[in-house]
Amino acid sequence: MEFYQTKFAEKLEEALKAVLPIIGLVLLLSFTIAPVLPSILLLFLFGAVLLVIGMMLFTLGAELAMTPMGEKVGTKMANSGRIWIVFFLCFFLGFVITISEPDLQVLAEQVPSIPNIVLILAVAFGVGFFLVVAMMRMLFSRALPPLLILCYIMVFVLAFFVPKDFLAVAFDSGGVTTGPMTVPFIMSMGVGFAAVRSDKHAEDDSFGLVALCSIGPILAVLLLGLLYHPGDAVYTPKPLPKLHDSVELWQYFARGIPEYMKEIFISLLPIAIFFAAFQAVSLKLKKKTILKIIIGVAYTYIGLVLFLTGVNVGFMPAGNHLGQTIAALSYRWILIPIGMIIGYFIVKAEPAVYVLMEQVEEITSGAISGNSMGVSLSLGVAVSIGLAMTRVLTGISIFWFILPGYVIAIILSFFVPKIFTAIAFDSGGVASGPMTATFLLPFAMGACQAVGGDIVRDAFGIVAMVAMTPLIAIQIQGVVYKFRAGKGEITVPETASYLDILADDDIIEL
Repeated sequence: MEFYQTKFAEKLEEALKAVLPIIGLVLLLSFTIAPVLPSILLLFLFGAVLLVIGMMLFTLGAELAMTPMGEKVGTKMANSGRIWIVFFLCFFLGFVITISEPDLQVLAEQVPSIPNIVLILAVAFGVGFFLVVAMMRMLFSRALPPLLILCYIMVFVLAFFVPKDFLAVAFDSGGVTTGPMTVPFIMSMGVGFAAVRSDKHAEDDSFGLVALCSIGPILAVLLLGLLYHPGDAVYTPKPLPKLHDSVELWQYFARGIPEYMKEIFISLLPIAIFFAAFQAVSLKLKKKTILKIIIGVAYTYIGLVLFLTGVNVGFMPAGNHLGQTIAALSYRWILIPIGMIIGYFIVKAEPAVYVLMEQVEEITSGAISGNSMGVSLSLGVAVSIGLAMTRVLTGISIFWFILPGYVIAIILSFFVPKIFTAIAFDSGGVASGPMTATFLLPFAMGACQAVGGDIVRDAFGIVAMVAMTPLIAIQIQGVVYKFRAGKGEITVPETASYLDILADDDIIEL
């Protein structure tokens, strides 16, 4: 009981540190240059309470269940000795998890020219295929940068032939399909896979799964764009809610909770079934370990339900209204610095970011600190939102931001330690989570409405921008790290032993 009390206090502190700056910033704007309707402000504040509680429970659940589950499954699969079984299971897991991803349904609605089921199946196939590629890379110890170069050459060659109105949605797809439910599980599978290797590059290769899985949806949607020749996608934003009393406020949230309970249940079910099958067939974990995982899964479920209810019901209207109000000012250029400040703080509230930071610290024994990585992520996302607001105000195609960004990221990969490249490309998918989709995207859409721009062409694409800039920011951190280590200013600690990371059951098996 004392263990759980300590963990609750720790996770609550993390959640408050992440969310309070956003609350303070929105309140400051609403009482100065961007007045907000009382009903929208109440929705935002109530949503923030749910956000804090949900984030606390989710991060605790990920630590107790999602990460251990992924590590145990990854270790067992890598030790099976039957490569074709490993490949089939990886593909099946990636395919099934992606189909149940709620954000994929939203993406499908943005492309009316392509049947929803066709787009969903194509994206799921892309994720499944690239999860197999990622596992092959780890098993056969292949470097990540050459593989990324090949994949992104394919992406940008296809992008030249896709209609402009379709580009932003295609690049957004890589971010929306790596949600907070799947990222901790997939990342920890990488740790489990790498644990069976004893070479010096094993820790570097334990990252990179999210990076490759994010490429599959982009390629799949671009290919569909060529086959279906989609025309202009029409997006009609939802009207802002108008509430008259506290009863209506509660009813507004009460209508959303059952919906997200269903969505998260559908998202979590494939992972739970997959792990249960492994447990019955080969894992055979002790009852105490299974009980701890069940409790963690329950925390994960409740946490994500509360988190998504808070951000979708409470944060989305506030983001849209703020964007409209600020962009309607005579000095609309202020949208860029305000967007950058929001971006700097909002990435800290992405639930999967804390999972990534903790795993990086654990794998590297503190050689790469979670705090320094968090600052790099925040700076990267701040730049991406500044560029996204520039697009909203000017209408410049996303292609002229994405192409140079990925070229710089890939060039940097040849000059930094391998582990920084793998972490950087993983962090892009982690940073572009539900906070981006439910606050920053509505913020950009509201601003786009106010300036009379094209929402699909100019506002969509912000997820892709958020996913891109951490690739550069984290690798710049790697350049600084390498320079300081070369001058002897810092001592590089030994990388954590996988025997220290894995559970007792896995150590016995290894």
